[in-house]
Amino acid sequence: MAIFKRSARDTTSQTTNADEVDADIDGHAAAPAAEEAPVESVPHVGISMSTFGAPAQPVAPAQPQRTVTRPPAEAPARTETVTGMPDNTLVQAALASLPEKPGNVDVMNVMRQSMQGTMYVRVRGDARALTAEGKPITLAVSQIDGARFLLAFTGGASLRASVEADGDRDTSALGLPVANVFRNAIEGPYEGLIIDHAVAGSRIVLPVQLITKAFEEGDPAFTIKNLLAGPRSAETAAAVGEALAQAPLWVAAGPAGDSGQLGLAESRTASGERRLEVYSHPLEVLVLQRGDRPVPVTAAQLGRALQSNPALSGVIVDPGGPWIHVDRADLGPVLARADEPDPAPAPAEPAPEPASEPPAS
Repeated sequence: MAIFKRSARDTTSQTTNADEVDADIDGHAAAPAAEEAPVESVPHVGISMSTFGAPAQPVAPAQPQRTVTRPPAEAPARTETVTGMPDNTLVQAALASLPEKPGNVDVMNVMRQSMQGTMYVRVRGDARALTAEGKPITLAVSQIDGARFLLAFTGGASLRASVEADGDRDTSALGLPVANVFRNAIEGPYEGLIIDHAVAGSRIVLPVQLITKAFEEGDPAFTIKNLLAGPRSAETAAAVGEALAQAPLWVAAGPAGDSGQLGLAESRTASGERRLEVYSHPLEVLVLQRGDRPVPVTAAQLGRALQSNPALSGVIVDPGGPWIHVDRADLGPVLARADEPDPAPAPAEPAPEPASEPPAS
């Protein structure tokens, strides 16, 4: 059930622009309001927050090609269960696939699929009028064992379910880029984010530590993920090629044969083409559960790997889906950076100075 709280940090990142959507979400025959969401109703998994990736290093030899069954290349078709409020169907699909008792990988899968598009927050009063007048916005939160969680929604149906659950019809929805939703969760006094809290079987908690780490280690604009999750056109592969030259990238490193040497994961198409696997975020590697390690690479290193191995016909980006093949013809911006030097290693942190002894009396 939703309650509404506001603090000084609740709206610091909540910018309003022409892309945002607000809509009336008055409920129907709503149940009496409740103060807290039941603890058992929302899956909550603790995740160790070790660093996802490792420092960038020279590109290693390739692993043997793998034969795998690919998930769909494109995100589920876009829908609008409430007119004017596009559903985030990719996140909805990730939530719908959750087992009864989600584990770490399930939570990470929802996290990685959430790094694109728009989600909605629930606002006390008329969000459009409040933002137009520059007034503070009060966001819906839920309390579990005294901890506060920001509520986010994938579309109009889950917002209506929230209203019907607590009966508070003096509310509206504000559509925000997911980056803004995550910033509110990180900067506010929250322990995490609950997505679609009133939809049984399709809701989950994203701990704030996971959101923070995922946000820190990836592209804050989620450029590649947004391209892969959006509608495809003849220009999409070229747009992804441009983004690969600028955004943070990772490869999947694992044992190459019996030698024990690390190699990079490749894929082979049905027609026999070899493609290097490239990832937009380390979580994209981890959710595949192949035992590979996400290793960051620069665009220059990727360009050199392609130049030195002409048998590679291109790359496959985010094989866990949504994914895309990008041919060499669309990788010009990456290949153009192949001659750039590798970044200098970060300087070691200075050792702390020994504490000085007090002067003798």
